[in-house]
Amino acid sequence: MIVVGAGPAGCTTAFHLAQAGHDVLLLEKAVFPRDKICGDGLTPRAVKELLALGVDVNGDGWVRTRGLRVHGPGYTFEQPWLSVAPFPDFGLVRTRHDFDHLLARTATAAGARLLQNTKVTAPLIDARTGHVAGVTAQRAGATHTYRAPLVVAADGASSRLAVALGLEQRKDRPMGVAVRRYYQAPHRNQDHLELWVGLQARDQRGRVYQPCGYGWIFPVGDGSFNVGAGTSHINRAPKNDHRLLFDDLIARLPAAWHFDDAHATSPVRGAPLPAGLNRHPQYTRGLLLIGDATGMINPLSGEGIDYAMESGRLTAETITSACSQRTAALREQALLSYPNALRRAYGRYFTVGRLVLQALNQPRIMKLLTTQIMSRPALQPALVKLWGNLPDPHSKDALDRVLTALLRTEPSA
Repeated sequence: MIVVGAGPAGCTTAFHLAQAGHDVLLLEKAVFPRDKICGDGLTPRAVKELLALGVDVNGDGWVRTRGLRVHGPGYTFEQPWLSVAPFPDFGLVRTRHDFDHLLARTATAAGARLLQNTKVTAPLIDARTGHVAGVTAQRAGATHTYRAPLVVAADGASSRLAVALGLEQRKDRPMGVAVRRYYQAPHRNQDHLELWVGLQARDQRGRVYQPCGYGWIFPVGDGSFNVGAGTSHINRAPKNDHRLLFDDLIARLPAAWHFDDAHATSPVRGAPLPAGLNRHPQYTRGLLLIGDATGMINPLSGEGIDYAMESGRLTAETITSACSQRTAALREQALLSYPNALRRAYGRYFTVGRLVLQALNQPRIMKLLTTQIMSRPALQPALVKLWGNLPDPHSKDALDRVLTALLRTEPSA
């Protein structure tokens, strides 16, 4: 098997495939350690997947978080990560600079072969069947051909492989943009993911044109922080000057926190956030899409690492099941079930997230949420569970019952 892209999605897929006994080639265009634009925060969903990989989350380099600290107009509240089976009751933070490298080492320890500095340029198509039979890539200044019965595209939001097969991003799915910067600052927070809601970017006339903005401060250890801001929209392109939104966040922070140019350790950098399963189908002609390549990002939180890793496990299970079938027709039937498996896992929640996001892009509704609803203590646990996709369908708690019923009522994406 070939897995293209050694981010969280690709590495997790490669690990589980190798564990199942498959011959796995993992291709990565960069050289580790390498940077990635990300918030670096891991929810309990992601922690669960790390534990399944056997990663030691108590070692050096990890920052453990106890929950969220949310800041809105005139209020701040803390909400611990709720005890929701089967997820742990803590989150983590680690920079993508070494997080992805750690996952790549975990995949190779399981038996996957990793080739770095290998830029995949196109799928290799079998002229007889029309199926993907491998990839071509640039490595060490030469063109190489790598063949495999199946290829997993974990090659990011722009996904060269998906585009080559005519799989374009859907315009009716959420698309976000986020920017972030690192700071070295003596800030009090060391054990919460901090969120700011109701950020606004204004044009030169003072008019608001980014109604659905959020910001974050995540501790990454040793007095360093990942500080960022983002927006998400549907059916229209986000405004491209997210630096203004970032500036609004920085302006709201106390000067004593030292999130200023003098304490910055990186430039402001941005990346797209394709959400809500925005590429269909997720399997076609020997190619499976995963992670950002298929828009597997939470429309509400912008979190993608947990879904990338979960879907990596699901992808490996699908491939393993397909390979166990006795005939080519049955193998193809098993692979064709992959999009349905993703919809069963995420479709309803992503649909709810899309509907909520559409509402929040209305300035009046966004103002109501940030000024009235989020300030009510009785509603805060529900908002955290909905934001993080953490309802417990087996709980008898009234809150979990309401959220579970909501997710079951909405149609799959």
